[in-house]
Amino acid sequence: MIHGVTPVLGVSDSKAAEEFYCGKLGFELQFAYRPFRDHDDPCHMGVKRDDAVMRVSSFSGDGVPKTGVIVWTDDVDSLHEEFVSKGVEIDTGPIDQVWGLREMHVRDGDDNKLTFAQALQTE
Repeated sequence: MIHGVTPVLGVSDSKAAEEFYCGKLGFELQFAYRPFRDHDDPCHMGVKRDDAVMRVSSFSGDGVPKTGVIVWTDDVDSLHEEFVSKGVEIDTGPIDQVWGLREMHVRDGDDNKLTFAQALQTE
């Protein structure tokens, strides 16, 4: 039985990633593992917002920059307003897609693409 999936996004600067994911996108830092006390990187951290859980890592081999993930939401437009008010650069959207989703795309500093998506109502 499968219980879920937690993506690991590769980043080059954990402090910048923490500021983006927590400070701009509203995720909460769950943990940050930094094996070297005098260095910010490498770092493997867990972030969470509501039911969405992700890992962000600057360890070599943990995740690959320029990865894409879909983050499911009930209201893309409210997130769009929130992100714009926090100065987040929106890559695309919100836009209704022919495949039945309303989407907004955001990229972090390492070009990882987060697609915030909600299912469109079908008639």
